Amino acid sequence: MSFRHIEAFRAVMATGSMTEASRRLHTSQPQISRLIGQLEGITGLPLFDRGGSRLVPTLDGTRFHAEVERAFVGLASLEVAASRIRAFGAERLRVAAMPRLAGGLLARAVAHFQQDHPGVVVAIHSGDDEAVSEWIATGFCDAAVTMVYGEMPKVRLDHVMTLDCVAVLPLDHSLAAKAALSLEDLRGENFIASSLGSALRERIDAMLAQAGVEVSVIAEAGLGSAICTLVAAGLGLSVMNPLAAYEEALVSPIAIRPIAPALPVHFALLFPPDHARSRLVQAFSACARTIVLEHLEGLPQQAGRGSA
Repeated sequence: MSFRHIEAFRAVMATGSMTEASRRLHTSQPQISRLIGQLEGITGLPLFDRGGSRLVPTLDGTRFHAEVERAFVGLASLEVAASRIRAFGAERLRVAAMPRLAGGLLARAVAHFQQDHPGVVVAIHSGDDEAVSEWIATGFCDAAVTMVYGEMPKVRLDHVMTLDCVAVLPLDHSLAAKAALSLEDLRGENFIASSLGSALRERIDAMLAQAGVEVSVIAEAGLGSAICTLVAAGLGLSVMNPLAAYEEALVSPIAIRPIAPALPVHFALLFPPDHARSRLVQAFSACARTIVLEHLEGLPQQAGRGSA
């Protein structure tokens, strides 16, 4: 039984005539008659009563036609499924970021992505750097936008851009008169530190220890917005990533200064270590990379550390 047999059978059922069926299929009436005869032989069923000017399907023919149409509905659904797959329809994408990025760059990337892929449901998960790394490492999330201060061995990392951390201090602080700061400038100063255990806190503590500089930690905060609020209130100064610093400077009265030696922060995309990236993930990562680059290149502090 071939597709030509079924095609001829459907055409005869639709038109009630082998002549009309031949016109519909752009072939000859004898060819249609031959195909129907062959189909009856293959199925062992009398499909039509051949009396009068029109062909009348037998009961077996009617039942067989119902099965044929059911099969064609299945083929049509496969075409729809293929179309949906091409357009990523009815798919779900789970992406992650730290709070600063989740509500900013990641949300913008998702909004831009869904303009081209409206059928995709995107779930945004927000957590600290350790949680984001774990979600990616275990495959709970498909991709993440993150800031990296050190090694992340459990995930696959695609570098986007590297910037240097900056010092933030009250506008009326004596050090605000300087164009740039060194670690030595921080000696003895009241300091707003990142949360204990965070990658940034560990890097800053290590740099201060290596330089032999002691600061007076008077407060700790996990969010850049909280750190900048404390700084603006005059409690002390801090060192943080430039994205948070410049965004918070729009709402908090703080001064921002470069600091040496450089403390780089790498903006990157993370992916599960052993998973092949689907076309959906590839499309999203390309979109996210574009959004991240556009935003970071617009910061007052130029990258200067290389983008990829």
